[in-house]
Amino acid sequence: RLYEEGRESIPEHPYLFETDVEICLIGGSCKSPIEGFWNGNNMIYILQKPLHNEESDPMEESKTDDAIYASELLPKESSGPVALSVRRAKQLISLYTMVQNPNMTHLKISELVVLPPLWIRCDGSDPEHTCWLGAEPLKAGNKITGINFYVVTCDGPTADKTCFANLEELKMAHKMKHHSSVVTTKGFAQYELIRAAAIEDTIVESESNIYVDITWNTVDKILETPPLISAATLNITLESGDPRSPVYQLYRELQFLLALAEGLKTGVTEWPEPLESESALELVQEFLTDLKKKLDGYCISGNSNETEKIKCDTAAVDSSIKSVFSERGDLDFAEQLWCKMRSVSSYQELIECFTLIIKSLEHGEIQPWIHQGSSSLLSKLIQQSYHGKIEVVSLSGITPIQMLLEIGLDKMKKDYVSFFIGQELATLTYLDYFISTSVDLQEQVHRVQKLHHMLEIMVSCTVLLQFKHENLFPLTQICMKYYKENPLNEKHVFQLPIRPALVRKFYQNDHPEIWKVDISSGHGQKEVKTSWQVSTNPPVEHMTSNNTGLFSDSTVNGSSEERMYFITMAKCSQVHFT
Repeated sequence: RLYEEGRESIPEHPYLFETDVEICLIGGSCKSPIEGFWNGNNMIYILQKPLHNEESDPMEESKTDDAIYASELLPKESSGPVALSVRRAKQLISLYTMVQNPNMTHLKISELVVLPPLWIRCDGSDPEHTCWLGAEPLKAGNKITGINFYVVTCDGPTADKTCFANLEELKMAHKMKHHSSVVTTKGFAQYELIRAAAIEDTIVESESNIYVDITWNTVDKILETPPLISAATLNITLESGDPRSPVYQLYRELQFLLALAEGLKTGVTEWPEPLESESALELVQEFLTDLKKKLDGYCISGNSNETEKIKCDTAAVDSSIKSVFSERGDLDFAEQLWCKMRSVSSYQELIECFTLIIKSLEHGEIQPWIHQGSSSLLSKLIQQSYHGKIEVVSLSGITPIQMLLEIGLDKMKKDYVSFFIGQELATLTYLDYFISTSVDLQEQVHRVQKLHHMLEIMVSCTVLLQFKHENLFPLTQICMKYYKENPLNEKHVFQLPIRPALVRKFYQNDHPEIWKVDISSGHGQKEVKTSWQVSTNPPVEHMTSNNTGLFSDSTVNGSSEERMYFITMAKCSQVHFT
C-alpha cells in the first residue's frame, strides 16, 4: 500500500506495522541514511522502531553481554531514529523476501510486485553488532529473479590499530565467500581542510566546514594516503559572520541592512550595536559641514580622512588577507551617507539625520554627486536639488527606514559587484539577477544576502586554501547557478571537482575523517561488494558515542595521540529464485 501511494507522491508520514515497526518511504531526491554503504538512487523503505513506542518488542529476548554493548552505543535520550532488535529485523527481511519470491505459490499472491529496496535499522544486539540489514530485489525486466542481502556491522570507537583489518585478508575472505578469482579495489578518503588550514589558536564555533572527498582505484594497504592521480571533490559549507574573516565588517553592515528590512516588514526595528563610536547624527553633521565648504560639489571620496573605511582589524590578519577585499574609492554622496548613518541607534536619530540632509539640499548648501541609475528616494531628492526645488517628504512612519534601506542596498550591491568583477569572477550580465531592482525591496535584500554568502566562500577559499583565479572562477559559477534557482541556504554543500595536488599539503600529514576500501567482483546485477571503513563519527544515526572524533588519552602502540575510529564492515550475498 505504501509503495502504491508512493508512486503518486512520497508519503509525508511513516506507517505503523504491527505496533512496533515504523515504515518510511524515502524518495530518490532525498538524502539516504545508508548512502555510505549502498549507492542506489531510487525509492527505498527504511524500517525502524517508532520513536514513542512504549510496548516491548515482540521478538525481544533477554539481553546478552553483546546487547549491553549495543545499549552503550545507543543514545539515552534522543529525538533521532530508534533501531529494532536484530532478531526482529531478520524476521522482517524474511517476510519481505517471501512476498516477492515467485516460488512461494502457497501464499496465493495474484500479482507479484517488485518492491523498492528495504533497509532496517538494527540495535547491534547480536555478536557481530549489526547496525543495518538490507534487501534489494534483483530484476530481469519487470520480473524478480533474486534478492541481494546486505549486512552492515559496526565496532568502536577505538584508537587501537591492531583492531584494523588486513587488506589481503579482506580480499581473500571476499574471494572465498563469493567464489571469485579476481577482485578489484577502490579507495575513498575524506579529510577536513578547514581545521587543517585554520590559523592557530583561533578556533571559533561555527557550522562552517570545508572537506575533500577523494576516490581512487587499486588500494595497496589500509589507511594509505590517496595517490595524486585520484579524483577529488571539494565540499564547502560556510556560515557567514566569522569574526576572523576579512569581510567581517561588511557582514556587520549587512546585519544592519537586514535589521532595517525586518523593521520595514514588521514595523518594529531592532537597532543593532553601532558600528562607530561617534553617533550617527554627529557624523552626518560633520559630513555636511565639510560638504558646505566645498560648494563646487568636489568629490571627497578620494580624501583618506573623509572616506569611510570598511576593513577588519589589520592586527588580526596578514597582508594576503587584507588584499582580498578592499573598500571602493568611488563612493558617491548617498553611499558615504550610508557609512555615517549605519551607526543610527534609534528611530528618532534617523529622523534627525534625514531632516539635516533634506534642509541642506533645500537651501542649496550642498550640491552632492551621485552615481547614475539609482532609484532611491534620496537620489531623486538630490537630482531635484540640482534644479533648485525638491518635493516635500514626510519623515514619518516607515519612510525614513525605507530611505536608509534603499541607499544601503545601492551601496552594498556595488560593493559585491566591484569584488566579483574586479576579481574577474563574473560579468555584470551574470550578476544582473542579484542586483535587479525589478523585484521588491525584501527580495532585493534576500539576493544581497546571497551575494554576501558567495563572497565569504570565495574569501575563505582564497585565505585558507590559497585558491587562485583558475579555481575561484568555476566555484563562483557553481554558487551563482545554485543561488539563481534556490533561496539562501548556508547549510548547502557546494561541490567543486579539483586536483588532489591543490589541497594535498593540508591533508597529507593529517588523519582522515573517513577512510574506506571497496572490494568487488562480478559485473552488473551479479556484482558483489565488501566494504571496510573507519570513521571518526558514528557511521549510522541511531548509534552515537560521547567521545566521537576525539583523541585517545591512553597510549596505544607507543603513540600518545591516536585518532578514535569507528570500524564498519558492509557485506552482501545473493539469493537467486530461478
